[in-house]
Amino acid sequence: MTIDDLTGQTGEWLAETGPQHDIIVSSRVRLARNVAAFPFMSKANRTQRAELHAVCRERLLEVPLARPVFYVDMDQTNEVERQLLVERHLISKQHAAGEGARGVAISTDEALSVMVNEEDHLRLQVLRSGLQLKECWAEADKLDDQLQETLDYAFNQRFGYLTACPTNLGTGLRVSVMLHLPALKLTGDIEKVFRAAKDMHLAVRGLYGEGTEAIGDFYQISNQTTLGRSENEILDEFKDVIIPRIIMAETQARSILENERPLALDDRIGRAIGVLKHARLLSSEETLFFLSHLRLGVVLKRVTGLDLATINQLFLQTQPAHLQRHLKKPLDGDARKAARAEFVRARLGKNNL
Repeated sequence: MTIDDLTGQTGEWLAETGPQHDIIVSSRVRLARNVAAFPFMSKANRTQRAELHAVCRERLLEVPLARPVFYVDMDQTNEVERQLLVERHLISKQHAAGEGARGVAISTDEALSVMVNEEDHLRLQVLRSGLQLKECWAEADKLDDQLQETLDYAFNQRFGYLTACPTNLGTGLRVSVMLHLPALKLTGDIEKVFRAAKDMHLAVRGLYGEGTEAIGDFYQISNQTTLGRSENEILDEFKDVIIPRIIMAETQARSILENERPLALDDRIGRAIGVLKHARLLSSEETLFFLSHLRLGVVLKRVTGLDLATINQLFLQTQPAHLQRHLKKPLDGDARKAARAEFVRARLGKNNL
């Protein structure tokens, strides 16, 4: 399998098959690990990075995984290919912008990816649709144990797993969920969620994680520290305390819109349909914004003739790298906006909206 093969499928995080996927788009568990025999990435020279990359690549391809994987050498990819992997949430922006020997192992269903030579030597990620944190953790933990059989991790009895960033010390575990919260945004209550998250020492980020803004009412919420807490404590807090509160708030906001502001709700949805079906120029931000409202309309059954699978495909296929790979040519400025608008019109034209 290659990067080209990815463009013909929808990523695991947009499969809309997991529990409560109408609000919880995806769950992710990520583990940061470093190999004891090598310095941290910020201190490693080019030779050490190349040697570390070769060792980790070999181990990842040797591990007997339940999911088939393929490996991508990042220094053999072009800018569009790297951006495509970012858009599919398989690598970070930092990894895409890096230099030298580095890579990523990806399962063919995109539920698993392991970055090599990012901020840490290894970043293990399991990503699933809907609320499946425990399932993500079970798979990540198993892979971690398998790798540790042949890789000597940097570990300290007092501080736990040693990581490049102090906030990852301890378990090295980062738990996050991708939420679609359009109703809270429309009712003006989204700031309450942000304040509550801050009080609970959680990080709230945009669609593509650290350093990105929320687009299309998508938000990533994750833990900020791991030191002094067990993996199960972190997971249980997310699954049993944090996420239920957010789900309740968004559900109540959707109920308010339906029962108290139905005309305003239908107007938002109708305007989204109108723009997406007739616009001649669309930016990425505009597309996600209007698709977000359209997704809300489908979930609330105020829009017929369209399913979530189609919307999810549009979320991916209209992103810059995906659009350019689909059309097989570079696009900039208005040419890209025009191509995106034409793509959306053609796709929605097949549905009876």
